[in-house]
Amino acid sequence: MDWRILLFLTAFLASAVEMVEALTIVLAVGVTRGWRSARLGATAALGALGLLIVALGPALSQIPIDTLRLVVGAFLMIFGMQWLRKAILRASGFAPLHDEDEAYQKELEGAREGGSVSRGRVDWYGFTVSFKGVFLEGTEVAFIVLTFGSAQRDIPLAAAAALAALVLVAAGGLLVRQPLSRVPENTMKFAVGVLLTSFGVFWGGEGVGVEWPGADGALLAILAFVALCATILVGWLSHSRKRATTVPAGGAGGR
Repeated sequence: MDWRILLFLTAFLASAVEMVEALTIVLAVGVTRGWRSARLGATAALGALGLLIVALGPALSQIPIDTLRLVVGAFLMIFGMQWLRKAILRASGFAPLHDEDEAYQKELEGAREGGSVSRGRVDWYGFTVSFKGVFLEGTEVAFIVLTFGSAQRDIPLAAAAALAALVLVAAGGLLVRQPLSRVPENTMKFAVGVLLTSFGVFWGGEGVGVEWPGADGALLAILAFVALCATILVGWLSHSRKRATTVPAGGAGGR
């Protein structure tokens, strides 16, 4: 598989996950505080994120490629392993699965407690909540775009993946006007964790001078190895949790 396809897929999935969470906040604000303020806040946040990418992109392109890949690889391994750790804990039952419907209800309650809304005016509470939600979730998208794009000197490809995710998630939100609870977000986070960790190992190795057997083809082997290790961990933790919660046959009446 061409590395460009993997890069696009990783950036797309990571962006989609963050954008689903941002959409939940925007929808809650729109339903309770008004769509005008929600749209203005989201648009302003997207504009700020665009400026961030435009400002930092050229600066990153000036860094020597080996140094850049080493730094990016280290960050991606840290970032990816955090995603993977949470996904493994959720998949094995040690942490609750992320519920977008539950998150939506919490955002609704918070927005309703923000006071009254004046008709014909911009609701600054709704604007601020919408802006903050989109900007904070979007910062992780910008991180993915900048790191992936700069490491391969192809920021436009990573940006195109993020834009495609934005269009898809926004279209889904407009159609259903509710959180995209049917999106397998926990599965997507597991996949993104595997992909980010794999890219981190691959680029970090290149940054310190490792010549991978098979060149770019080694990325697929690393990807398979990380996925296998994560799957084994899920199985082992699930088995351990079930053993810990099983009451021994004679334990209940031993006293």
